Amino acid sequence: MTIAHDDVRVDAHTTTVSTMSMAAALNLALADAIEHDPEVVVFGEDVGALGGVFRITDGLTARFGEDRCFDTPLAESGIVGTAVGMAMNGMRPVVELQFDAFALPAFEQIVSHVAKLGNRTRGGVRMPLVIRIPFGGGIGGVEHHCDSSEAYYAHTPGLTVVSPSTPQDAYSMLRAAIASPDPVIFLEPKKLYWTKGEVDTSVITEIGTARVAREGTDVTLIAYGASVPLALETAEVAASEGRSVQVIDIRSLSPFDDEAVTAAVRSTGRAVVIAEAPGFASVASEIQARVFERCFEYLEAPVRRVTGFDTPYAPPKLEHWYLPDVDRVLDAIDSLHWEDES
Repeated sequence: MTIAHDDVRVDAHTTTVSTMSMAAALNLALADAIEHDPEVVVFGEDVGALGGVFRITDGLTARFGEDRCFDTPLAESGIVGTAVGMAMNGMRPVVELQFDAFALPAFEQIVSHVAKLGNRTRGGVRMPLVIRIPFGGGIGGVEHHCDSSEAYYAHTPGLTVVSPSTPQDAYSMLRAAIASPDPVIFLEPKKLYWTKGEVDTSVITEIGTARVAREGTDVTLIAYGASVPLALETAEVAASEGRSVQVIDIRSLSPFDDEAVTAAVRSTGRAVVIAEAPGFASVASEIQARVFERCFEYLEAPVRRVTGFDTPYAPPKLEHWYLPDVDRVLDAIDSLHWEDES
């Protein structure tokens, strides 16, 4: 059968439930999409025989042939430009841009064409295109191999921007992204590729929806991508100190689920936003502003942010100082004007 959510179609012929890594879940989503939709093609640098630098496309060329999963020259602008032409002519390209900062040579194509063609043609030309980008830190990568550029894409009207934090969402959101009639920037947290969880292939994650990752009554931690496990770890530590911490995984940076986030913050009266990217003019800034606008009369304290620093990304040996950690988040929670503390 085909399951539809707001003009998103996902074929669900076969249901399987198994435990796998996020990398394996993404691979399975690509394989299922290729198998069930002849319009889907996957391409990028080293995605063929090598299976991608993170092995997300491992085995796809051997299984489906070079017409469906193939390597490209080292030219990100050319990769995205080719995908634009394919999408304009009825195909559903899924491209991999090998690392977050490697995507920047294609940024003009993404902003000027991918994001705007639908509006430019008044919907006459749709852009069913997915751009997969491994992003964020936590792997000790050198410069240009670890970056958090999500704000550039979320700031661009016409782009859907999502980031999963679990293998289940990795599978379900990628299937939904490929089925979408409009362009999706699919940000894959590099340091979560090897985390494992249960994946049910019949579950559909609707783009634009947040989820409650943990219930709590004292404070809401708002996170996405690789910051979600950090938020959950912090919630465990805080629980041992007597704090009940709620965790919201926003999943979809754009469109943003204001309703779910607003309800969560109103229920606790306190909020901390966590993200790896620098804090200035960031997605975290936007979330903080939206929470203030919608929840001001419910707040017991200012909304705090715990982010990366406003510097170029740190070298591998200094990365742990740059990225948010449990202690920094706990410090932010402790600053939220608790009545039982002086």
